[in-house]
Amino acid sequence: MTTLHATGPFDVKLSPQALTVEDKVEGAALGRMSIDKQFHGDLEATSKGEMLSAMSGTPGSAGYVAIEKVSGTLHGRRGSFVLQHNATMTRGTPAMNIIVVPDSGTDQLAGLSGTMTIVIADGKHSYAFDYVLAPTP
Repeated sequence: MTTLHATGPFDVKLSPQALTVEDKVEGAALGRMSIDKQFHGDLEATSKGEMLSAMSGTPGSAGYVAIEKVSGTLHGRRGSFVLQHNATMTRGTPAMNIIVVPDSGTDQLAGLSGTMTIVIADGKHSYAFDYVLAPTP
């Protein structure tokens, strides 16, 4: 199967939400946010999701996990899929892993798998998405 590549900018709105656990634990401050995104370019879509984060007492060290459902078109194919985020920042050095949840693709995006990279430059967000559309059983 051929790996395809999609790129483009996106807008994101993060809104703080109430936590169901204590928000301050020794050594870390916890947070919860709702995610609303608008993707442009090869992926014309919107997404909604939830993010949990932790900021340590060390400047530049933090982590987050998130789940977001993306709905729209990818290179003209209509459907939805779910992205799973796992990211850390160690004293300013980022490490990010964003994958398509297996078998979460619907409609013309059934069989979708892949990884996404987020780039933030000059205050603007963009994505690079490497993906495969496998035939579904």
